[in-house]
Amino acid sequence: MTPQKSNTQDASTSSGVWRSVRENLGLIAIALVLAFLIRTFIAEPRYIPSDSMVPTLHTGDRLVVEKISYSFHPPHLGDIIVFQPPEKLQQRGYPKDQAFIKRVIGEPGQTVAVTGGKVYINGKPLQEDYIAEPPIQPFTQVRVPENEFFVMGDNRNDSNDSRYWGFLPRQNIIGRAVFRFWPFDRIGLV
Repeated sequence: MTPQKSNTQDASTSSGVWRSVRENLGLIAIALVLAFLIRTFIAEPRYIPSDSMVPTLHTGDRLVVEKISYSFHPPHLGDIIVFQPPEKLQQRGYPKDQAFIKRVIGEPGQTVAVTGGKVYINGKPLQEDYIAEPPIQPFTQVRVPENEFFVMGDNRNDSNDSRYWGFLPRQNIIGRAVFRFWPFDRIGLV
C-alpha cells in the first residue's frame, strides 16, 4: 500500500502545481489585457522630448495623459494636449506616431493673433503667466476652423506649433496631460 500512496501523492502534487501554473498564467493574461485596454482607451504615460513647453514642462518630464474626457467635451483654452502630428508636419518628415505636446490657445470659431509680444484671442490679450517669455515674432490674425484648434508651446520662441504648420484637427488629439510623475521633486498636477 505504501507505494500506491506515494503515486497518489505525486499525482496530487503534480496536479496542484499545474493548477497553480494555469492560474498564474491566467492572471498574467488578464493583467496584460487590462494594461492594453487602459493604455489604449483610458490613460498612458508620455515622455517630454523637447523644451517647447518650458517653464511648465521640461525635457525628460514623464506625464500621465488621460484619453477619456475629450470623448465627452472638446479641448478647452489652456488645456495641455498630446497629439499626433497633422498632415503638414508628416509631409515635413515627422512620423505619424510621434506625439507632440502643446497648449490649446484657440478653439473653433475664435480668432488668434500675436502682436507686440502678446497673444490675442478674439481681439483681447490672453493672460499668460505660464510662458517662458513673450513671443517676439508677430503672427497675423487667423480664424480657427470648425473641429480644429490653434496650439502653441509655452516656450513661445522655441516651439514648433500652429504658427508654423497650421491648425490641429481634433481627430489628431490623443488626450490631455494631467499629472507629472517624474521627476519626483516636481510630482503633481499639470
